[in-house]
Amino acid sequence: MLRTGGPRNIVQGTVFINGTAPIGRTDHDFICATLDWWPPDKCDYGTCSWGKASFLNLDLTNPILLNAIKAFAPLKIRLGGTLQDKVTYERLGEPCPTFVKSSSEMFGFSQGCLPMSRWDELNNFFKQAGAVVLFGLNALSGRTIAADGSAVGAWNSSDAEFLMRYSVNKGYTIHGWELGNEVSERGVGTRIAADQYASDINNLQMIVQTIYAGFEVKPLVLAPGGFFDANWFTQFINKTPRSLQVVTHHIYNLGPGVDDHLIDKILNPSYLNGGSQPFRSLRGILKTSGTPAVAWVGEAGGAYNSGHNLVTNAFVFSFWYLDQLGMASSYDTKTYCRQTLIGGNYGLLNTGTFVPNPDYYSALLWHRLMGRNVLSTTFSGTNNIRAYAHCAKASKGITLLLINLDGNTTVKVHVANENVTSNGTLVTQQQNQTTFSGMSRGSNIDVSTREEYHLTALNGDLHCQTVLLNGNILSVNSSGSVPPLEPIETSQSDPITGAPFSIVFAHLANSTVPACEYVD
Repeated sequence: MLRTGGPRNIVQGTVFINGTAPIGRTDHDFICATLDWWPPDKCDYGTCSWGKASFLNLDLTNPILLNAIKAFAPLKIRLGGTLQDKVTYERLGEPCPTFVKSSSEMFGFSQGCLPMSRWDELNNFFKQAGAVVLFGLNALSGRTIAADGSAVGAWNSSDAEFLMRYSVNKGYTIHGWELGNEVSERGVGTRIAADQYASDINNLQMIVQTIYAGFEVKPLVLAPGGFFDANWFTQFINKTPRSLQVVTHHIYNLGPGVDDHLIDKILNPSYLNGGSQPFRSLRGILKTSGTPAVAWVGEAGGAYNSGHNLVTNAFVFSFWYLDQLGMASSYDTKTYCRQTLIGGNYGLLNTGTFVPNPDYYSALLWHRLMGRNVLSTTFSGTNNIRAYAHCAKASKGITLLLINLDGNTTVKVHVANENVTSNGTLVTQQQNQTTFSGMSRGSNIDVSTREEYHLTALNGDLHCQTVLLNGNILSVNSSGSVPPLEPIETSQSDPITGAPFSIVFAHLANSTVPACEYVD
């Protein structure tokens, strides 16, 4: 069914921003994207959507790919996925097999191998692109699969040690080594007990400390890269108090990609609210455990089994994606890795042409506008507005994100600051009635104006893969360069207008709050 928006109703609403203190804090490079191992013959529901998007066969000479990564300066990239737990790393004189599709094999493919020549190409490319690289290691190496489907025995670290030493000798910078992909309690194909997984992570940390002994900054150790399960994660975290820097979990909360009701879920505020549970629970576990480890979303494609064409790679998916970014950061998640940068039906870039899909621009705007400090934000007026606010990035003030899930209603949004004074009194200031001091990014913008970025679908079609910024089509030029993302200026005294089925980033440069006074 074609979903389009049109202005039929107008409602008034108020977004309340409490700027007294941040409720969460993200990494400065919060936005992350993944590259996967899947070969071209990885198919789901009769559709083969991966093409040559595996990091084993991806065209690293494509200028759009290079420019798309460079635009983030930097972009975290996680190399991993299901098949990482069936991969060996090429050693001189030993065979290096390619993945072969086989229904009798776990995960549907035979054992594969990473050629060192390809590892060299990838690292040279990522250095040129300025990417921050995370690599997923094979966690099933050395184990056997028991009758109940679980993986038993200790992890054989010899391959991992080889790859690390090779990388160090070549001068490659790896930001983090992650052990395993979806082999924790709610594993896909198999699972590893929490006690054993913890022991393996303690071993991995010792290996990292040894191999990187002379390095002032050592790679992070990340795990388990699995679906959140409170009991398993609690046991695992409690047994890795000094070995684990990052707890990673995966999110596919929209269900299978074949689901014909994905858009209904995405446009349902109650369904979106349900997505907060793993963030909330994991934050609680980390606080209770006292561990210095932090939470990341290591992989999130929304709809599993490669997504759904013209949904998870179309404009409508920015509603789910940006809501996830806002929600995750509100619960102190430090990094959020989108499945995928390219590949499947949920790539930020088109699998065949490399042209950015709408979510690429949503991610880039977030990266450039939303700072590290997260502000408590509530909206009054309609349930169909999702509102998030952060201290602005690399500038004064606040950046507000508004997502209008209603295709028939334009929302006029008034902004109010809620600040607690020293005597505990809550003071609300309506921004369109109050003048604040401050300038935008050192520019000459008048303090009575604000900058706005309005994202809409071409012709209002939620299935469209062409996105408009302030009414203008976003597209790469003939040399593959990403277009500039320029705001419009509006009067500070006017409400922010959220058109039907639209997304708005508003930079309130002249809104000064205590939570944003000391932002790096």
